[in-house]
Amino acid sequence: MSEAAGRPAAPAHPTAVAADDPSGLLLSLEPLLREWLPRQRWFAGKGRPVTGFTLDSATPLLPDSALLHLLVRTHQPPADDDGPGDRYQLLIGTAELLPRHLAPAAIGAITRGPLAGRTAYEALQDPRQASVLLERLRIPGALGALSFHRGPHGEVPRGLVPRPLQAEQSNSSVVYGDRLIAKFFRRVVAGTNPDLELPLALAREGCDRVPAPVAWFETRTGDTEETTTLGVLQPFLDGAADGWDLALKHLTNEQDFTEEARQLGRATAEVHTALARALPTVTYSRAQTEQLAETMTRRLETTAQQVPALLPYVPALRSAFAALHDLAADGRTRQAQRVHGDLHLGQCLREPDGTWRLIDFEGEPSRPLAERRLPHPPHRDIAGMLRSFDYAARSARPWNAAWADSCRAAYCAGYAEVTGSDPRTDPVLLRAYETDKAVYEALYEARHRPDWLPVPLAALARLAEETPR
Repeated sequence: MSEAAGRPAAPAHPTAVAADDPSGLLLSLEPLLREWLPRQRWFAGKGRPVTGFTLDSATPLLPDSALLHLLVRTHQPPADDDGPGDRYQLLIGTAELLPRHLAPAAIGAITRGPLAGRTAYEALQDPRQASVLLERLRIPGALGALSFHRGPHGEVPRGLVPRPLQAEQSNSSVVYGDRLIAKFFRRVVAGTNPDLELPLALAREGCDRVPAPVAWFETRTGDTEETTTLGVLQPFLDGAADGWDLALKHLTNEQDFTEEARQLGRATAEVHTALARALPTVTYSRAQTEQLAETMTRRLETTAQQVPALLPYVPALRSAFAALHDLAADGRTRQAQRVHGDLHLGQCLREPDGTWRLIDFEGEPSRPLAERRLPHPPHRDIAGMLRSFDYAARSARPWNAAWADSCRAAYCAGYAEVTGSDPRTDPVLLRAYETDKAVYEALYEARHRPDWLPVPLAALARLAEETPR
């Protein structure tokens, strides 16, 4: 890009100076980041002051552009007094004069350091700068601290027009020409992100229920040079309907959703069986099953201290986990494998021909990466989807309990059509996972959406009344 293409005039190689001078770059940006970062939806350290930053890397994405890729660690005592702090991925543009259409992306005016006199802004909101990221994904190889890779069947066309998605989420996404979508992970941790690892494994197995990665980029940090996934480019399913929106539309129009639920059960089962072929599985020992039950029990008791409305149900809910603990002694083995980890209707897309696809394999971003990569019985994903049908039904007025029940049954039946095993034939395990999910939901809603707290509480009241078997 050049000034002739409309870029404001800039000092000679401002980003080269900044990238070679980490202390100078931080001097320029730190006052702005202190104010801007905590306001972002994806910032994990809300409620604690930011006392400083460490710059892990700064990479100009073009030698002569005012566009920087940054990996920045935040310091927020007391939680990380002795630790490295959370690490965030930023794509920052700077301009002498910010165009009016980019005003919502502004981070602030830089008043000191090597970038003084310029305005910093969120570059993913700038179509020209988002195009730079796509161009880099077209070209495998290293660039500073970053390395770019292409999938085995990946094609990245030139000239696709970028469109940033404005949805509030834990990462940032850009759609290119309604053909590709790039997910830009924000809070990053060392290791391969499951949202790259699992779709790649499924692609190798020929499972088309999940869009295969077209390209991705990563970095290596630390003494071990461990890989850290930074972003993934995948096919964009243009015209596909979000499963949550589709379910609510059926509810509003008083339409049956059981066939869609059955087909979604089949899609889930196909993904699970492909993951079991592609990646190692384990047999849960008695000790592992008991440990799972004990972990769920501790989570229940800890959550009840933070959500007092949960306290009346705690004694009865313990029975769900006690039954799982007791079940470990029956000698029956249970297979565990890699699963989606955060499956719900919003992670499912139905294409116009009726085919369901599963997306967003990152797992619950608030949980440690090592935990998200652990194998689990498939019932964990199934419980998440059962809870999602319940959420959808309770979003309607009046609450349509029969709709949720029929969808839950159809989903499990569809799953059994593929695997030969109905999840409901292991009711103790399914109840334990569903209870654990509802406990997680109660904590989330109490913290973020108090008006929604009655939804998981109603489920927990129902689960508390179920008889352990």
